[in-house]
Amino acid sequence: MNLPDAQTVCDALDVTWPAAAKSAVPGFTIREGKGGGQRVSAATTVGAFDPTQIAGAEDAMRALGQVPLFMIRSGDDALSVHLDNAGYVEKDTTLLYAIPSADITDVKPPPVTSFQVWPPLATQREIWAEGGTGPARLAVMDRADCPKATFLGRVNDRPAGTAFAGVANDCTMLHSLEVLQNDRRQGLAANLTRASAIWGQSQGAKWFTLAAVAANAGANALYTSLGMQVVGQYHYRIKPD
Repeated sequence: MNLPDAQTVCDALDVTWPAAAKSAVPGFTIREGKGGGQRVSAATTVGAFDPTQIAGAEDAMRALGQVPLFMIRSGDDALSVHLDNAGYVEKDTTLLYAIPSADITDVKPPPVTSFQVWPPLATQREIWAEGGTGPARLAVMDRADCPKATFLGRVNDRPAGTAFAGVANDCTMLHSLEVLQNDRRQGLAANLTRASAIWGQSQGAKWFTLAAVAANAGANALYTSLGMQVVGQYHYRIKPD
């Protein structure tokens, strides 16, 4: 089975990890993040790039109380160069991974290591909070208007990890995988990944997909070990204070 292209995965990201609101200004889509992170706060281009339209996008983001932030996807090279010349710095190159669902669901997680849950339990919220995922990001999960689920992971008969996933564009998209520091390197991250893929396949998803920051060596090693392939990438441009 062919893998989805980068745009398909980005579109699935937009649905499964949605902004609080979207608006349009000439040349750009503006996202209101309400503290939910860069993905839901970044502006993206629409149509042919016109550098004279950047100021309008900046003004729209400032009007929301957000620092101007642009997502640079495949094909946005001209925007990236223009922003670079305007003093914007590049940050957080992010890799888009994909694998056919059937190729990652062939191995089942061991019994009682992962459980599908919705809404997330208090213990999951505590695990996410320890890893830096607070109420604003949990609000993103709540407003995702798609098939969705969370997954509670256990190590040595106690809660140790959690993850969120949604389905859109024939993709299961994994988000916010978190394992407690003292419980890492015991296979739980892989178990939660496979559990979310199995659930997504039951929802009709052809592919299992996710986005991982390139600098996160541990996460990228895990996803590569599971047979996932990079199908694209994006990064952000932001102007330092």
